[in-house]
Amino acid sequence: MQNIVYRQKALLEIIGSEQVFSQSQLLQKLQERGINSTQATLSRDLNALNIIKVPGVGYSIHSSGSTSIPASAPRGILSIEFSGSSAIIRTQPGFAPAIASHIDHHPSRPVMGTLAGDDTVLLVLRQGFTTEECLGALENNIPGIYNLLIK
Repeated sequence: MQNIVYRQKALLEIIGSEQVFSQSQLLQKLQERGINSTQATLSRDLNALNIIKVPGVGYSIHSSGSTSIPASAPRGILSIEFSGSSAIIRTQPGFAPAIASHIDHHPSRPVMGTLAGDDTVLLVLRQGFTTEECLGALENNIPGIYNLLIK
């Protein structure tokens, strides 16, 4: 069971941080991370994680269509809340690693780094930046995140 969780988190991170257009590319990316998988297992993982292949875009995490999440919300993100020099992004279960990876691979001056659990991302902010500056920087790479701010 531990291998399934690790493999699926890796898939979310890969798809959340780069464009991938085929299962063979996904298998190669997993292998680069030391994860061996078969095409059949990969297909089951993609189905379980609600990952779809979009023509011209590649693999993407399909939103669940849940009515509790605003239509304008970035995929998987439920809220963002700031406190001092940090912020917490709450996500749907399993989405935090991919979202943190996306933020880390699209660096912005206000964000020093991230730490992800299963459904929570901790953002560590650089000293001297305001909440608005951080949100503005995040909005460039995660459109709609500003609408999820808890005040």
